[in-house]
Amino acid sequence: MVTVGIDIGSTATKAVVFDGMVRGRAVVPTGWEPREAGLRAFREALSSAGLREESVSRVVGTGYGRVSLPFSDQRVTEISCHARGAWYLNPDTRAVIDIGGQDSKVILVSDDGSVSDFIMNDKCAAGTGRFLQVMAGILDLTLDELGSLAASSEPVPLTSMCTVFAESEIIGLLAQGTPKGAIAAGIIDAIARRMEGLVGRLEAHEGITFTGGLATNGSISGVIARRLGLSLHVPEDPQVVGALGAALIGCNA
Repeated sequence: MVTVGIDIGSTATKAVVFDGMVRGRAVVPTGWEPREAGLRAFREALSSAGLREESVSRVVGTGYGRVSLPFSDQRVTEISCHARGAWYLNPDTRAVIDIGGQDSKVILVSDDGSVSDFIMNDKCAAGTGRFLQVMAGILDLTLDELGSLAASSEPVPLTSMCTVFAESEIIGLLAQGTPKGAIAAGIIDAIARRMEGLVGRLEAHEGITFTGGLATNGSISGVIARRLGLSLHVPEDPQVVGALGAALIGCNA
């Protein structure tokens, strides 16, 4: 049985082809047309697996844009999909930290990979990938450059997590001659502090898997792990964990 999970996020759309093991995957920009991004990721993942569309038994959509997939057989929240995907990759997973483009979340995972509890920040950009992208843009840095600078610098404290106010604060710090590295470290430290608050509210202390696009940046994940004082498991391809979970759920439908 071949299933495909498609995770349409605000920044990237991911697809995974699964038939007992991962056969193919794809990551494409979501852009302004989630439906087209989902279709493109679907076809690219099948191409990487060497399969045709008629080989697919079930398609499961997840992510904020899952409602835009007219060809999906099932739609599941990203909370369940990230939990299931992370648990499949590491059965010791008892919590998932996911920092997406528009929200950040901490998910508690049961022994069978199901969700036992979760907490989510989706009211504003604070603590999200979008916040980090905007702040990196102000410094004229890529996310990779931001992470590298932050890893080797002491953070300057940022007093606001609001994107608008933080932007003004960073411009002021630059005008004062504050090194970019210190500001970069302060930005990531602010993200880590936000995640620390979410983790603490759910009392997640062990077996934590870090998923999402930011987890692909070793410098950023390292800073967050040090701030939390916890060991984070980062999968080989953390960006597609939600899509993998959707494909796994499709197998059991």
